[in-house]
Amino acid sequence: MEKVKDVVFRILRYSPEDGKPTWSEYEVPVIKGMTVLQGLFHIKETQDPTLSFRASCRMGVCGSCAMKVNGKHILACQTQILKLHADVLNVEPLSNYNVIKDLVPDLFPMFEKHATVKPYIIRYSDPEEFNDPTGEYLQLPDELEEYLQFSYCIKCGACVSACPVVSGDEDFLGPQALTQAYRYAVDTRDEGYIVDRDVVSDIVSGVFRCHFVGACSDACPKGVDPGMALQLLKKELFLNSFGLKRKKKTAGFHRIDFNAPPPPDAPKPPPKTVEG
Repeated sequence: MEKVKDVVFRILRYSPEDGKPTWSEYEVPVIKGMTVLQGLFHIKETQDPTLSFRASCRMGVCGSCAMKVNGKHILACQTQILKLHADVLNVEPLSNYNVIKDLVPDLFPMFEKHATVKPYIIRYSDPEEFNDPTGEYLQLPDELEEYLQFSYCIKCGACVSACPVVSGDEDFLGPQALTQAYRYAVDTRDEGYIVDRDVVSDIVSGVFRCHFVGACSDACPKGVDPGMALQLLKKELFLNSFGLKRKKKTAGFHRIDFNAPPPPDAPKPPPKTVEG
């Protein structure tokens, strides 16, 4: 494919051995449809093999390649260079994290905070069923809609990078963890609610430290809108503290006999393409 133009990648480099960030410039021949991640691979393969960055799925799912380009948070694998409409791209690692090397931030603190909010379904009423399932929990479509948007988080870390509260207070749980706390608190399959996730209301690190700047929602590449989730979480905590919150409806489950024959009107499986 024919080159459209040359674009300068101005990359903020950092090595723990040097201890001081420096800018390096690389000229990249850009073709139509070329992404920022492809540009970085071009630099690594043809100009500077020491350049470090993260990448995995290359399709906007894993979140590994989150970074900042010209001050905007992006996923490098799904951001086309020509659509940035710039001849120079200032490429930096995510903010509010220690940098391991070049464009590789240390996301471990975010994962630790994520774990503290118990981001999983908690059940008390049927531990045997929960640990050894014989069926599936029942959930209506409108109950799913209560949290579905917030379940799209891919843990790329962009929201934490954009959060001005995190930049000034490393104890703050941050928008990623608190969004997931709300996601499970309103899931009808969960019986833990907020009482079991009391860390979210902590006066030092909890959700009320959020100033609702909204930068987290602007930075999110998947449209999760953490800013809205945090405001809804505040509402839940307020109603719960004053005894105004209605008792949470808990989903039951439908027992399935996996050994039962299929009903007569069940569609037949397609024929095998390979016998064996």
